[in-house]
Amino acid sequence: MHEEIIMAGFGGQGIMSIGQLLAYSGMIKGLDVSWMPSYGPEMRGGTANCTVIVSDSRIASPLTSKPDSVIVMNLPSQDKFSPKVKEGGLVVTNSSLIDKEVEREDLEVIKVPANEIANELGNTRVANMIMLGAYLARKEIIDLDTVKESLTSVLPERHHDLIPLNEKALDRGFELVNEEVTV
Repeated sequence: MHEEIIMAGFGGQGIMSIGQLLAYSGMIKGLDVSWMPSYGPEMRGGTANCTVIVSDSRIASPLTSKPDSVIVMNLPSQDKFSPKVKEGGLVVTNSSLIDKEVEREDLEVIKVPANEIANELGNTRVANMIMLGAYLARKEIIDLDTVKESLTSVLPERHHDLIPLNEKALDRGFELVNEEVTV
């Protein structure tokens, strides 16, 4: 197994957090991982993306020019990264903020109304976890329980009171994709 993922959005949407969470979870499972952040000139509101690689063999480079999957939280990220995905790859897109279709026919696209679901849960800041849950439902590289266990190690201690909410958000994203499959 070797999965290369780019996660992207505006600064402040929790892109780095879900990247770290996925990488840390892979590490717990004994996999080789790489996490490489990239920020725009501003922190909040600017662009932010990270590349995560999870593999059961050594990782030659932390960079990817052809990711297997992308998780995009906004339209500029979708426009920039979906053209780079490998043929047959996956795009998980935040349909709350992106109404434009992915222009390639050779990709699997999962549309997740992450902001609406986050509002239902009572906190828009968990939209990133909903997106990660949806990704993990389709790409079973790491089980959801391991990702939940990793929350205490990845989230700052001042946010540990939000762990139950983050777990719910991961579950909702995961369930959303599984409901689509079974319907």
